[in-house]
Formats: sequence, structure tokens, C-alpha cells
Amino acid sequence: MTNFADFKAAIEGISGGKNTALLDKFGLPSVVVPINKLTYKDVGVGDDTVLPAFKLDGVEKPYFCIGKYHDTLVNGVPCSLPMQTPAVNVNFDTAVSQSRSKGEGWTLATNAMYAAIQLWCRANGFMPRGNNNYGADHAHAWEKGTPANYDSSGKVNLTLTGSGPVSWCHNNDLSGVCDLNGNAWEWAVGLRLMDGEIQIIQHNDAALATADLSAASSLWKAIAADGSLVAPGSSGTIKLDWRSNKWTFVTDALTGQSEDGHGTGFTSLATTLSAVPQILYGIGVYPQEPNGDYGGDDLWAINKGERVPFRGGGWNSTSGAGVFGLDLSGVRSNASGLIGRRSAFVGSL
Repeated sequence: MTNFADFKAAIEGISGGKNTALLDKFGLPSVVVPINKLTYKDVGVGDDTVLPAFKLDGVEKPYFCIGKYHDTLVNGVPCSLPMQTPAVNVNFDTAVSQSRSKGEGWTLATNAMYAAIQLWCRANGFMPRGNNNYGADHAHAWEKGTPANYDSSGKVNLTLTGSGPVSWCHNNDLSGVCDLNGNAWEWAVGLRLMDGEIQIIQHNDAALATADLSAASSLWKAIAADGSLVAPGSSGTIKLDWRSNKWTFVTDALTGQSEDGHGTGFTSLATTLSAVPQILYGIGVYPQEPNGDYGGDDLWAINKGERVPFRGGGWNSTSGAGVFGLDLSGVRSNASGLIGRRSAFVGSL
């Protein structure tokens, strides 16, 4: 890119060094936000173990870099750039391959990364707002982004990346990650439901270029009641079951499975576990304080078949959208104008 050094210097200067710009193998720039290493203790949900997002291939990492913006496509390559229309209508496997195509260290953002950011937000007392009500924030209607497109009735759908106010950034500052609440749902890798069983790829290993993310991959592990990772289908693993009109984390047999999706407010999630293992906080699927402030966000799920996650919410998700917003009802082939993606980088700066 011509004058990339000037572009990078401007990004770093404007953000006070909290953002930077990277070139991929195609010579295309992306603006990223480095997220420094956090432990469970740092975010108030456990011990001194690092959060899963900061361990890669068995090695603790001092940071990861996540796209500041929803990806847009430049000549078919996903890039994180301001004031662009988010790239949507992409299925899971295509989103993965496009992010990996950017070169060494590049990945589709992992569920572990989203979880680290949401826990940071919670620990710092700020839940970012966003385009979750047709171009505006549902609870702050004066907060609007620049329209990117409209539906047939003339309502705003997507807004341009980073075009909202600072309250739409994860840290309530222009240096933050933009649009994590609403706009477009974002595919996330490394977490899934398989017939109701919660399965993950350990740590942040889903970000490795060599990681097999297929449905049949041997990297998928279930979670035992004590938080250890075990073979899928083992006795006593943690599952999601629809009980008493809410999603409930259980280790016994499911009471039923359905192709119909259900939603539960994040603060209304329930469990039959005698103690919640901290890994459920570390992967962002359970609240440490069931009656606490989690932005009013929702967890949607279907506990039949393989279900892969979207994060954050869409332009029409209203109060259910946010950094804790999670949809575990999708399948790999899903693609719509409501589903986008965000690339990340796990190499060295």
C-alpha cells in the first residue's frame, strides 16, 4: 500500500498508541486493537490462570490483535477499515478460509477473544452500545451510525464501520474495538454445541492456521463438571438443556431436544452444577453474577445437531445484543445480510 507508513503512524497517533495497522500478504491494511494478557483474576472471575484467549499452542501470549472494525472485503480479502460497509452474507467455512488467506498469523476472530473482551468490559464497568435498532441504539435513540444500507421499508440496516459514537467502542473511547454490539452478528471459532454438549478447541488454538475446525475434527473437546477437557460424549459433560423456560447448564441427561430455537437473558441462565467451573466464564457462556449487569444480552441456542456461534447481535436485536450476546443456533451453511465477521491476528507485532 502506498504511504502505509504514514497511515500506520496516523492510526497509532490518533489512538495514543492503542491501535496499529498491519499489512497482510496481499499488501492490504487492517486496523487492529492489541488486547493485552488477562487472567481470570484480572477480570474478577477466578484465579491467576490466563484467560483462554492468551494461550496459543501451549504458550502464553502477551496479547492478541483483533480487528477494530467488522471486516469489509477489498478484492475479496477481508480487511478492518473505517467507514466501510460490513461484509455479510458469508457462511462459516468461507469466513474462516478468507481470514486465513491473509497470511501467517491471521485468523477469524475466536470465541475466546470475544470472551476476553466482554469480561474486560464487565470488569471495567462499561457495556458498549451500538446499532441494534435499525441504525441506532435501542436505549439511546440519539446514538446513530452512518447508514450503509436500508431494507425495503426504508429502515436502516447496517451502518458503516466505526461510524457510531465513542459509546459504540468497547472501552468508551475512540481507541476501542467498534461495533461489538449489534450491526451484524459475527462468526466466532472455537466453540460449538454438539447435540447440546458444549465443546471447545482448547485455549486459543482455533486461531492456529493448522487447526482443523471441521465438524469431525479431533480437536473438539467437551467440558467435565470440574472444568477439565474430556472426549466428546464422555459421561457427565456439561450440556445445555431447556428447563423451566430457560437454558440450563446440566451434566445429566437432556430432557429434550428441538430444532426450535430458544432465548434466555444472560442473567437468567441457570445451572444444576454444584459449582460452576471458571472455564465457563473464560469462554463467555455463563455469568459469574446471575443477577448482575450484563447489558441485558441474550443467549440463543438450539441443542440438536452441530451449532456454531455468532457473537454480538444484529441491527434488529435491540436489548438482546451486546458483548455478551451469543447465538448458538446456527449451522455452518448459514449466510445472510445479518451475519458478518471480524478478522484477528495472533502473530508478533
